Amino acid sequence: MQWTQVVYPFDSLALSAMVAAIPVVFIFTALMLKMKGYLASILTLCIALVLALTLYGMPAPLAAFSALQGALYGLFPICWIILGPVFLFNLTVKSGQFAIIRDFMATITPDRRLQALLIAFSFGAFLEGSAGFGAPVAISAAMLIGLGFNPLYAAGLCLIANTAPVAFGSIGIPIIMASRISDLPELAISQMVGRTLPLLSLLLPLYLVVIMAGFRRAWEVWPAILVSGLSFSFFQWFTANYLGPMLPDVLAGIASILCVLLLVRFWRPRSTWEFSGEDRFNSGSPTVVSGNSLKYTGGEILRAWSPYLIMTLFIVTWGLAPVKATLNDLALFKIHLPFIHDSIYSPSGALLEVKPYEINLLSAPGSAVLFAAIISVPVSGLTWRDAVQIYGKTLKQLRWAILTIASVVAFAFVANYSGMSLTLGLALAATGVLFPFFSPILGWIGVFITGSDTSSNALFCKLQAATADTIGVDPVVTVAANASGGVTGKMISPQSVATAAAAVGLAGKESDLFRFTVRHSLLMLFIISILVMLQAYVFTGIIPEYEVVKSVSAVQPGSSGWPYLIGLGVALFLLIIVLTAGRKTATSNRS
Repeated sequence: MQWTQVVYPFDSLALSAMVAAIPVVFIFTALMLKMKGYLASILTLCIALVLALTLYGMPAPLAAFSALQGALYGLFPICWIILGPVFLFNLTVKSGQFAIIRDFMATITPDRRLQALLIAFSFGAFLEGSAGFGAPVAISAAMLIGLGFNPLYAAGLCLIANTAPVAFGSIGIPIIMASRISDLPELAISQMVGRTLPLLSLLLPLYLVVIMAGFRRAWEVWPAILVSGLSFSFFQWFTANYLGPMLPDVLAGIASILCVLLLVRFWRPRSTWEFSGEDRFNSGSPTVVSGNSLKYTGGEILRAWSPYLIMTLFIVTWGLAPVKATLNDLALFKIHLPFIHDSIYSPSGALLEVKPYEINLLSAPGSAVLFAAIISVPVSGLTWRDAVQIYGKTLKQLRWAILTIASVVAFAFVANYSGMSLTLGLALAATGVLFPFFSPILGWIGVFITGSDTSSNALFCKLQAATADTIGVDPVVTVAANASGGVTGKMISPQSVATAAAAVGLAGKESDLFRFTVRHSLLMLFIISILVMLQAYVFTGIIPEYEVVKSVSAVQPGSSGWPYLIGLGVALFLLIIVLTAGRKTATSNRS
């Protein structure tokens, strides 16, 4: 079976683009009307299939297997990556380790400004990198409420603070998705995003404190603001450019926390600032919480953080090309789905490359996090029965998110293979040299619609790359802009707002929270759009050099990952011995 993509179902480009935009407009409208995300995604897929079969003339087998391949990609590796971090987080909650992390964070300082920097910004970024998908805002906001923050401020600050890390959330899954959809290398997209967002990360701590207390009060804690922003932005830049997309949030969040902790050992603000008398929302004055009311030993704190330390070791090792090669030699399966391979031609007559569906069972990032979670079970003092039950609850917790992601990615594949994405790309290319300015706006719309930078990248990254090629701009600029611009839409996404409102007991007052964040979202989006325009046309030297992705399993010949894997095993063995000995000592001391 052979078929040539249709770009103009009608003679008019404007009319063709309007038709191609119907699924996007539908999911936007459906979510605005508070339709369930999974239902809106399934209906969007159905609409796209109908348009592909009728107006675009796509043969039914091609349409069906395009959707199937997209759904499979949504399940593995995308949802596989999500399961691991959320499972690990649930393990820490069950074992009580997260309670220690939470209480330790709360005891550092009673100053609201520093608490916001540590919890909403740094710790929230760490959670975004390790879990993502709504968990960071909900957890961080709940922690601030426990410290006595006004609920609206707690939720609003956490939503705004969550902007900087979203593009690298859930072990880099938005960047991985962008790579899958656009056929650009993960590292190149990571580098481009890592040369855009650190500027926002540098300014965000100051922005948060100014929102809370005004510029004069923010100036009183300028050392903490500077240390928090500089440390986070540096490690976000360094990790994104040299280690890849999986660890920027995790390492930058930890580094920012440690740097602020080191600072407050030698410096304290002259006065402790609280919300009393400054609560503009009339929700009552918060309760003052002492910064020294809880104490933990160094061993207890280390054991509490140990699952995430183990996860970081695994992710760093899994990010090495020789390790990927070795693991792929052991377990890499390629599946050529019927009909769609060597069957679809572009309007120019070129055969469209449809990659086989690959299951890199061992080298997938989700597998690395799962292995880390498994090792963390005995370290945490849980039984294997506990772990199985928690994994089952995690699957149940994420069931609707899994269905939503599979449907959205299926829609993205149908739109890409049918030619709908090309239609929209050509219409956007009509903006000419201004398109890079609108690239972040497209990502912003996608995140607002879906509530996920991952889903936004699935929807629009192919379109971003195609449009950039049309106007002569490096596609990595616009693909990265989709992810960078998308982060500014997270704070006003209906799903994010609803999650944050529920976490702080403001269910039914989502409109208040939306109004709190919307102006900040638009301002940050404008800044990102200006930066992307400069990257596209002025500072082109900032664009990384790369080659288009040819094979997921491509590695350097002769490289071996076994030395790295053995080193990881030795490091984990020593760490487990230290943690186990420390737990036994603590138990004997208590008895």
